[in-house]
Amino acid sequence: MYWRCFVGVLTREMLKFWQQRTRLLSALVRPLLWLFVFAAGFRSALGLSMTEPYESYILYEEYIVPGLAAMIVLFNSMQSSLSMVYDREMGSMKVLLLSPVPRPFLLGSKLIANTLVSAIQVYIFFAFALLLDVRLSALGYVYALPVIALLSLFLGSLGLLLANYIKQLENFAGVMNFVIFPLFFLSSALYPLWKMREASEWLYQICAFNPFSSGVELLRFALYEKLEHNALAVVLCLTAITFIFAVRSFRPKASKGRFS
Repeated sequence: MYWRCFVGVLTREMLKFWQQRTRLLSALVRPLLWLFVFAAGFRSALGLSMTEPYESYILYEEYIVPGLAAMIVLFNSMQSSLSMVYDREMGSMKVLLLSPVPRPFLLGSKLIANTLVSAIQVYIFFAFALLLDVRLSALGYVYALPVIALLSLFLGSLGLLLANYIKQLENFAGVMNFVIFPLFFLSSALYPLWKMREASEWLYQICAFNPFSSGVELLRFALYEKLEHNALAVVLCLTAITFIFAVRSFRPKASKGRFS
């Protein structure tokens, strides 16, 4: 029963992803613009010296690849949460919850399906990064997969938690702009934290406190076959906390009639 439920949810999400092919295109446009346009312009100005996990001087485009990969996960996770709001508004989530499997399993299955979609998008982006000669080790790509999964679960749970308190579909997209952009731009995705500290101490503190920075650094170290223990602890704890609160606060929209 549990396996059938999981396969059903996973199949539904993959079919939606396959049918909405513009979703893949839109997910790749933003990071590819940064990689091919902005990175080329900032290459000489923002080259990085030898800092962990790097062992030599690197160019800017090599630095931002992990951050842009994390950005894909961020946007896809929030978009998946938007679909949950839509399912709740249309009543399809109510039908899903009538199944005998526990609610945490159902929501967890949907988050895992979203994780698979995010991983597909990220590895397609890595393939494009090869065009700029940003080549990482094969093991680095392998080590990145569980980090992408963990980051997707965290951001998906965060998006679900926010969606639980937003009752109208129209309001969700606007609220997400106040979540996505601060999380992304106030992180180490585009600029190293030590450069933030050179610019402003309070800005550095905000970026260092941002949990998305921990996710970016965890992915950055994984791509270079290293583990950032502090970042791992932060992301693991926040994933557990956000998922628990998301499940507890989830309330499908009551339908009219016998189930109201």
